[in-house]
Amino acid sequence: MAKMLYRLGFWSAKNRIKVIIGTIMVMLITSMVAMGMGPKLTEETTIPGLESIETMGQMYQEFPSMIDSSKAIQLVLKAPANETLSSEKVKQLIEKQLQSISKDPAVTEVSGPYDNESMNTDGTIAYATVSYNKADGDVSETSKEYVIHAADDLRNAGLQAELTGSGYVKMEIGGATEGIGILIALVILSIAFGSVLTGIIPILTAVIGLGTGVMLIILGSNFLDTPSFALSLASMIGLAVGIDYALFIISRYRQERAKGFEKREAIAIANGTAGSAVVFAGVTVIIGLAGMAVVGIPFLTAMGVAAALCIFVAVLIAVITVPAVLDVMGGKIKVKPIKDSKKLNQSRGNLWGRLVTGRPWITVILGLVLLSTISVPFLHMETGTMDDGLKSTSMTERRAYDLLSEAYGVGYHNPLMILVKTDGSAEAEANVAKTVEQLKTYPNIGVVADPVTGASGKVSLINIIPATGHADVETVELVKTIRSHIPEIERQNHVELQITGSTAINIDISQKLNEALPKFCIIIVSLAFILLVMVFRSILVPIKAVLGFVLSLGATMGFITYVVQDGHFQNLFGFSGQSLVLNFLPIMVVGILFGLAMDYEVFLVSRMREDFKKHGDAKQSVLAGIKHSGGVVTTAGLIMISVFAGFMMTNDPSIKVMSFALLFGVLFDAFIVRLFIVPGVMMLMGKSAWYLPKWLDRLLPNLDVEGEKVMEIVEERHQKRANQHDLFPEPINRAEV
Repeated sequence: MAKMLYRLGFWSAKNRIKVIIGTIMVMLITSMVAMGMGPKLTEETTIPGLESIETMGQMYQEFPSMIDSSKAIQLVLKAPANETLSSEKVKQLIEKQLQSISKDPAVTEVSGPYDNESMNTDGTIAYATVSYNKADGDVSETSKEYVIHAADDLRNAGLQAELTGSGYVKMEIGGATEGIGILIALVILSIAFGSVLTGIIPILTAVIGLGTGVMLIILGSNFLDTPSFALSLASMIGLAVGIDYALFIISRYRQERAKGFEKREAIAIANGTAGSAVVFAGVTVIIGLAGMAVVGIPFLTAMGVAAALCIFVAVLIAVITVPAVLDVMGGKIKVKPIKDSKKLNQSRGNLWGRLVTGRPWITVILGLVLLSTISVPFLHMETGTMDDGLKSTSMTERRAYDLLSEAYGVGYHNPLMILVKTDGSAEAEANVAKTVEQLKTYPNIGVVADPVTGASGKVSLINIIPATGHADVETVELVKTIRSHIPEIERQNHVELQITGSTAINIDISQKLNEALPKFCIIIVSLAFILLVMVFRSILVPIKAVLGFVLSLGATMGFITYVVQDGHFQNLFGFSGQSLVLNFLPIMVVGILFGLAMDYEVFLVSRMREDFKKHGDAKQSVLAGIKHSGGVVTTAGLIMISVFAGFMMTNDPSIKVMSFALLFGVLFDAFIVRLFIVPGVMMLMGKSAWYLPKWLDRLLPNLDVEGEKVMEIVEERHQKRANQHDLFPEPINRAEV
């Protein structure tokens, strides 16, 4: 692979204009096709086959009027102080604004608070519902303006008017906050390269790759069900790794130029060496993301495939387009001269290398204690979903959420629906009534509505409003309590009970995801071990790498639990309230952090292996690895953190918590595990770190991630050509390799 990438790098440099134009054309054509078809993203995270979801389907069959295929906006209203919504003055104000909304041609129905019986007990809070015929699309901005204008007029008249509903609230997919992360990344790259111009190259190529990847996802959403948050996740990962992969190749190019290689040969060498590591790194991330499919949950599969697609495009851009851009800009890229070789040979590493390897036992113990301590909250982590109640109070949908909670109780947002099946006999109604009375006796019950009988006469629906919110453990316990008593109720009352509703469905989804997590972890860890054994030709190094990944994963999930669920440092990180940990977050973090962790491991430890093979000195190899690759890993980690920090500034709580998890996952893995613990462990293992049974060595393929064979041939040829002034040598011939 290294030899092929060497030749590819030389070809891209030689055909730089064609490659750059071709890359841009691919992005533009993909964009035109994708935008022409339009995005078909969904907001659902359901799992087929769950009992609660099947019960929901049965409920819709019996009560078809509950199916709402239209988009709707709720206008939530609160009367001025010391007044009620029933006063004639307030009523006239509200009806006037509702009439103005009904003038919108897209509106199919306006149901006001005086028609829908939504008034709370003291008459101060109610809502109007505006329905649109937009089952296959979003409510237009023009239609939203009608409602926004009405809400503004009502506010000016002294009422509190807030907006929410499926027609108004949409998950954010990117935004201006991404630009902040990119600007921070540019500053980091400019400092690392000593040039703003050089720092722009990785960002420019990453943005082109991200644009192409996102357009492909939008195109694919027309054929496969793709959740909207999959696009945000793919954007986060695609942008971050796109910058990092270009960084690795440009850094190696500068090193080769500093050694005296000519521009195009340095490009080819960088592509054959660092490019090989980039391809391997990309494959590991893709494996982690695509591996989400093994859990058999459709929305997770779509999320993983979407992100993997962006990674695939980022790898192609790095090994094809970056060499072409380097050939165009190569003469303007600042190259740091290499110091005298004798001094280099006498070097004992940089300051950080000497610090973390000087007392390896202390280094390792400190790192283990720190991450183990941070991991402790992981033991009591609870997973669930997030809603508008976790958004900032500066947003109208959050204020609408709070008004509805004030009016009808916090459980209003997460009702439970009990489907009661009877035999239709004369005693059926009495049996349903007894069931209702039993349900009222359970703890944490807020309101139990009167049962409604369906068209068949054999099915009744009982609507329960819990006394607590969806993010409260008590709500989960209520569902468990009801389910545990179902056999008893069925036996006593001669009925059949099934439970559904958003809360029951979310609980079942969370349970399914939690059950899939151990299986997914075993698969990911096993793949990591096998790949690293082939890369490093060692047994102990892969074991150490996998254990480091497990450690950083535990610390990441522990810190998420500590902040998001337990409520610590919420103001510092921009969270607006405690909640359960997002149910698919653990699997997502495992899949992504696995790939990123292996990236850092390969870029750091492969340099140690290269030096060990040359000199056979374990300590010197660790120092050399930190000196030559530590800076690149540090820069790569900081770029990841800056990109994720940009996404953390979004108002959507789901995107915020995903970016928060990835930010601290990278922080713990890159800086504490790979740059702090790993060097100490490598020092303690010494030469035994590189032991591999001979029989296993013969069986394993040689991946040559660092392109060692290419470098051997190139350096030999470079010496022969030293006096030939050959500025543009041909790439390695097949006969030579």
